[in-house]
Amino acid sequence: MNPSINQPLRLITLWIAWLLAMLFHVDLGLMPLFHGQSPEIHSHVQEGALPLLFGAMLAYFLMPLIAIVLIAYAATAVAPATRWRPWRRIHFWFSVVYSVTNLPHLIADILVPDARLDQIVLMVALTVFGLLINVEAWRWWRQTP
Repeated sequence: MNPSINQPLRLITLWIAWLLAMLFHVDLGLMPLFHGQSPEIHSHVQEGALPLLFGAMLAYFLMPLIAIVLIAYAATAVAPATRWRPWRRIHFWFSVVYSVTNLPHLIADILVPDARLDQIVLMVALTVFGLLINVEAWRWWRQTP
């Protein structure tokens, strides 16, 4: 690994890009509201389960924010870098989980009968950002302290 490459900075940048793409994905999904159309997607989730679903989505958005903060702390810590090595490993596997969850969503967006190109483009971007995060997270984890 090239020690002059700043993996934490790359990771923070990629996670922020990922979060912005995710927000745009949600925002564009709601755009029909502003044109008098319904953005409703027929759901099979029972109404009683919605609070759990909303909580899961909140966690899904918050976890990358927490990761960004922990990456920044790890990158700027005065303590030896070896103390943050377990976080680097956890972060790599965490990023893999996020990439794995993006792939089915991308496939689902493509297969929806009335698929919107803007949503597919954003899911492709999310998937690419996720894969780049995986690569940089791997490099950061394997980087010698």
